[in-house]
Amino acid sequence: MNNRAGSFLWNLRQFSTLVPTNRTMRLYPFGFSRPKIAYSNWNPRNLLVSDFGNGVQSSIRCLFQDALIFKSGDNFQTKGIGTETVLTVDRLLCPRRLSFDSKHSLDPDDGLKKITVHHKASGEDVLSKETKPTPVNYKNLSQKCSSLSDVLDTFSEGPTFPSSNYFSAMWIIAKRMSDDQKRVEKQLMFNHPAFNQLCKQMMRESKIMHYDHLLFSLHAIVKLGIPQNTLLVQTLLRVVQERINECDEKCLSVLSALLEAMEPCKNVDVLRAGLRILADQQVWKIERVFTLQAVIRCVGKDAPIALKRKLEMKALRELDRFSDLNSQYMFEALAAMNYRSITILDECSKMVIGNIHGCPFKVLISILQSCRDLRYRNLDLFKGIADYVTTTIDIWKLKQVLFLLILFENLGFRHTDLMDLFMKKVIADPASLNMKSIICILHVYSSLNHVYKCQTSEFQEVMASSLTGYLHHISSENLLNAVCSFCLMNHFPMALINPLLQKDVINELLISGDERNAQKLRILAACLKLDISCHMAEDLEPPPLLSSALYPNVKVADALSSLLGEGYFSKNIQLPHNYHIDFEVRMDINRSQVLPFSDVVTSAADIQRVAVLCVPRSTYCLDLAHPRGFLAMKLRHLKVMGFHVILVHNWEVERLEMKDVLTYLKTKLYSTEGFLPADVNLQSTC
Repeated sequence: MNNRAGSFLWNLRQFSTLVPTNRTMRLYPFGFSRPKIAYSNWNPRNLLVSDFGNGVQSSIRCLFQDALIFKSGDNFQTKGIGTETVLTVDRLLCPRRLSFDSKHSLDPDDGLKKITVHHKASGEDVLSKETKPTPVNYKNLSQKCSSLSDVLDTFSEGPTFPSSNYFSAMWIIAKRMSDDQKRVEKQLMFNHPAFNQLCKQMMRESKIMHYDHLLFSLHAIVKLGIPQNTLLVQTLLRVVQERINECDEKCLSVLSALLEAMEPCKNVDVLRAGLRILADQQVWKIERVFTLQAVIRCVGKDAPIALKRKLEMKALRELDRFSDLNSQYMFEALAAMNYRSITILDECSKMVIGNIHGCPFKVLISILQSCRDLRYRNLDLFKGIADYVTTTIDIWKLKQVLFLLILFENLGFRHTDLMDLFMKKVIADPASLNMKSIICILHVYSSLNHVYKCQTSEFQEVMASSLTGYLHHISSENLLNAVCSFCLMNHFPMALINPLLQKDVINELLISGDERNAQKLRILAACLKLDISCHMAEDLEPPPLLSSALYPNVKVADALSSLLGEGYFSKNIQLPHNYHIDFEVRMDINRSQVLPFSDVVTSAADIQRVAVLCVPRSTYCLDLAHPRGFLAMKLRHLKVMGFHVILVHNWEVERLEMKDVLTYLKTKLYSTEGFLPADVNLQSTC
């Protein structure tokens, strides 16, 4: 501030030496002296972007004529136009800093001219035409022009201030075009002879145009596809940095959108850091919820936690003012900042559920993606979205519903009505699905372990038949993914399995070194051996699973030791086909007593082997009542190997006291309800 004040006072002293003492000098906000009759009430900071050109007229003319005008009399309105002193400068002047380079001479005979204008009744119109050209309005320009080249032609005919209007108009026109047309028009724009001139003028005007105009123009430039490493973009970024203290709430919103659209670079990173400082200083002054959400999206995942909490507190204060759109967009904003605020998300979920009808597909997708990124699980929200899609499924395309089901699978949410209805749609029209869609459908239904007894077999046959038609085009990895999904669903289409068992195909899958491929081959080998006893499983030899240290649940181990005693259970048992169980207990056939492991077993029919599995939440669907695909397959295979399975939920044991854990395990071991039924993986909706 001291430097600016010093510069202003120095300029003021220089001007005072040029103007006669009997004349009064008047400086106006834009940095020029102007007739009071035309602009006495004009304030440049009160103008919006769309109305900028309607008020700036005389000053614009002076700007492009490189002139500063000093009014000689105060009676201009009533007594006519008197003599004025004009100082001509050969460069654009910045209204924020009036100073001269040493090369500019102030010779009265050379640089100062006297202009005398006689006021007449009809002279005002003539003066207006000569000194006030009508600047172009970007909205009118975008309506009048049909291509980007038309805008550049208009600019070449008569450039007006500010140049930001031309870029804004071109971006509006580009948004109306198709992708192919946009690509052609952009190439024509780059090759247009006036484009370089417009870019140069934009750089020259960047320090004197309004800050919001500068931000709008830079945003339009980025959206038009002008490379970010060009001199134009980097120059504007530097000017935006220098003038960031001029940022008000409106500019804060535009700046947030601008940074969100740009790729990281040094100038962008510096500008983002400046935005964080501004947000920290002005967060309590923000009045519009959309501005607050734009700032939240823009500050980034690596923003200081103190700033994230401050923005959260501001959002909590504004919850009562949230509209339906605000509640929908809040999910995306918090995900962009990587901040999970349960209170805000819960309140926004209620608003989304209450106004779900008519919610656009893109918004639903954005909400579910944000919930996945934030690891936010809300059964009521997911059920509300799924119910809405189920009741309005006729207005959705199959690919749209499939996209939602993929997101539901990522979240572990299984909506039986929607999945049953989608299954019927697929059976009725399998020709509408391509190879990628078929593989995705198989993954969703196998991962969520969803079966529909009335039509599951038909569904599996339709999927296998449809995929068989792509055998000549499908890659080995995609074929393995599809076959693995069929294995999880306990269905084995040999037309798909046989090509996968070829040695060259197996070598191709293993040579990449991807452990996921090796794991899926192990699943295939186990299913062929245990489910259908296929002799071809012997030819399939996937690499062995790397051994890793396994630690059983300590609380469960202590409880079993107290309940049964040492020697009556075994820990960390490794079984064939790469299966592992936490604990094994041997009981008599009536499950009335536990047998010690030291006893010699004469016949397998005299004992019952019990496998105790400690499972986490992730092995269940979101409702914690339905096992997911891999757990269901493991239970199926353990039963084939002669085990009765008891599932111990880790999340339940963790919150129980030891005495309650003992009661919990005793009930599981000796009660008939403690053992899982043979068809645990089946869920009938008939």
